[in-house]
Amino acid sequence: MINLSISGACGRMGQRIIHFALADKDVKITSLLECPGHPKAGEKVSGISVSTSPDALQGSGCLIEFTSPEATMTNLKACVAHKVKMVIGTTGISPGQAQEIEKASKVIPIVFSSNMSVGVNVFFKVTELLAKTLPASYVVNITEAHHVHKKDAPSGTAKTLASIIEKASGRKVADIKSIREGEIVGDHKIVFESGEDVITIDHHAKSRDIFARGALVAAKFLAGKQTGLFTMQQVLGLGN
Repeated sequence: MINLSISGACGRMGQRIIHFALADKDVKITSLLECPGHPKAGEKVSGISVSTSPDALQGSGCLIEFTSPEATMTNLKACVAHKVKMVIGTTGISPGQAQEIEKASKVIPIVFSSNMSVGVNVFFKVTELLAKTLPASYVVNITEAHHVHKKDAPSGTAKTLASIIEKASGRKVADIKSIREGEIVGDHKIVFESGEDVITIDHHAKSRDIFARGALVAAKFLAGKQTGLFTMQQVLGLGN
C-alpha cells in the first residue's frame, strides 16, 4: 500500500490523479496540497482536507507533483526533510532547479519526466530510433500545441524530443513551433524531411487521464527504491 500525497490537488491534473488513486486498491491518499491562499484551502476533497503546508507531507510515502516550478522546489525541500519519495511532472523547470532535483535524489528517489504518459514515452523511443537510423540529410521540425493556460513554451515534451533527436543523431532540430489555443490537452508532431521523402509521427492526448495514470505507475515504481533519479523511460523499461 502506497501512502500518497497529491500536490495541486484542486487543479485539473490533481483532480484526475485523485480520481484514479481512489479507485486503486494499492494506493491510499494521505494528504492533499495546494498553494498558500488557495480558495479551497481547508476544504475537503473526497473526504481529505486540502492543506497549504508542506509539513502535511509527513508520514506520506510518495508525493505526485504537477504544479509550478516554484511550488515544486518548495515541496522538494519538504520531501527531503520528511523522506518522502517524489514523482515530478512539473514543466518549465530551469537548469538550476533541475540540479536541485538531482541533488535531492541522493537522499530520496525521484521520477522526473516532462511527460508521464505511457504512450508519449513509447513515442520518445520511436523518435530515438528514427533519429538514429535516418541519415543527416533529413531536416527535423517539431510542432507542439497546448491549451491557452500553459505558461511554458516550447513544452517540456517538445524539449525532450529535441534532446532525444540531438543525442541520437548529433543533428539540431531546425525549428520548434508552439501553439497555445483553446483547451488542447497536448499535441506533438515531428517531421523528418529529405529531398526524397517525408516521415511524420505525432501523438495526440485526448485527455489528462494518460498523465494521471502514468504518474501512479511511476509512484508504484518508486516503492522499492531508496534513492536515485529516474525517468519514465526507466519506469517503463524502455531505457537506461
